[in-house]
Amino acid sequence: MSWLQIGIYVLIALYVFTVASVVFNVILENRNPVRTLAWIIVLVTVPLIGFLFYLYFGVNYRKIKMFSMKGLGDMKWLQYMSEDQKQWIKKSEFLQKKESAEVRKLMTLLLNNSKALLTRFNRIQVLHNGEETFQALFQALEDARKFIHLEYYIIAEGRLTARLKDILLRKAREGVEIRIIYDDVGSWSLSKEFIREVRKAGIQIYPFLPVRFHHFANKANYRNHRKIAVIDGKTGFVGGLNIADRYVDGLPNIGIWRDTHLKVEGEAVTSLQVVFLIDWYFVRQELLLNKNEYLPYIQADSHVLVQTVASGPDSDWASIQQTYFTLINMAKRYVFISTPYFMPGETTLNSLKTAAMSGVDVRLLLPHKSDSRLTHWCTRSYVQELLEAGVKIYWYRKGINHCKVIIVDGQVASVGTANMDLRSFEQNFEVSLIIYDREVVKELATDFIKDLQESTNEAIQKWKFRSKKEQLYESVARLFAPLL
Repeated sequence: MSWLQIGIYVLIALYVFTVASVVFNVILENRNPVRTLAWIIVLVTVPLIGFLFYLYFGVNYRKIKMFSMKGLGDMKWLQYMSEDQKQWIKKSEFLQKKESAEVRKLMTLLLNNSKALLTRFNRIQVLHNGEETFQALFQALEDARKFIHLEYYIIAEGRLTARLKDILLRKAREGVEIRIIYDDVGSWSLSKEFIREVRKAGIQIYPFLPVRFHHFANKANYRNHRKIAVIDGKTGFVGGLNIADRYVDGLPNIGIWRDTHLKVEGEAVTSLQVVFLIDWYFVRQELLLNKNEYLPYIQADSHVLVQTVASGPDSDWASIQQTYFTLINMAKRYVFISTPYFMPGETTLNSLKTAAMSGVDVRLLLPHKSDSRLTHWCTRSYVQELLEAGVKIYWYRKGINHCKVIIVDGQVASVGTANMDLRSFEQNFEVSLIIYDREVVKELATDFIKDLQESTNEAIQKWKFRSKKEQLYESVARLFAPLL
């Protein structure tokens, strides 16, 4: 036997040992059995490529605590305030009404799973599209006097980003501190020239979890999907809109871009700031959470209760998934859901079906056309079982509906960055505002009803007779859901 043959046998043995070790590790993680089997099949049947896919998409970083340095959110003062607020929830006359029992449970859950502090003095302005959002955002940036903190999944080249740059360069010359976090995958099109120019002006701009193979990693795990802006600690923005022209212009062959964003004033701005500063520490190892000038904790002259929920692989719990699950299950009359990407997993899927079968009016608004073909077909694969359970499904036809909104019984709503899919629940860094205010919730519900008027209601009788070709596309796409 030649040395070449011996070398080949040794390499084969090492590869088999490595794959066997990974398979053993996957089994020990005690994941959903379907996902476990899916990864085992990929690892065993697709040599090398399967192993590379697992490294990119399959490692459970929440389990191995790779992101434990982001645990700064568990600081003692945050823990103390969380325990103090649990007592306030129990004693508050405002929450002692019988109909508030489920709301109290949700508030306590969010304090336990993500230390989402309950802020009471806030003002919320609902922004209904890109034009309203960027007009309000750019005006707030123009008014900045001390600091600007921006965190976006996508900052793409175009006229909006050019206008943003002009404002930031001018504010930097005025002495305003500016920090920007952009996701290295989502903002792949952001030019080096843009980064060099703003850095030359003294603006601190850095990528979140940089990767080298961007095209391959287009769907890589653990991206920062948050969209946060905080100006002077007084004004904040959060919602579904990134910085790119398509959020104003819409998409060719699809139509307008419909989205929901929030302008926030009051105590909740500090909560958004804490999320940003924890992410900033992760990116730059610069601790700003102990500096009072970045945490002014300003109260608005309006009484809107808000909790800010952040989730990601750095947290012990899938906080936003638990939030969505609880919102659906607490509904007594109705739950309205708008999401652009729907791959919910068995737990959330069963909660939707159970609510509908219990007599709750469950309405799910989805885009008729999507900017992601694989996700679109995967979404369709869930439609029949939802319709059979009594869930009402609507297809938005005016363009792409990118809103990430849940509304329950006119009492509580969620608006944020998380889609109703496994990636948002388990892998991405996300943030949502949970709003306990009937006026704000009413406005969100009114917008939802208007969107339904631009949509078509799917009928089970018609859906069952869609073509076999469509059914095949749906079934094949759904095979990838456990791996996404």
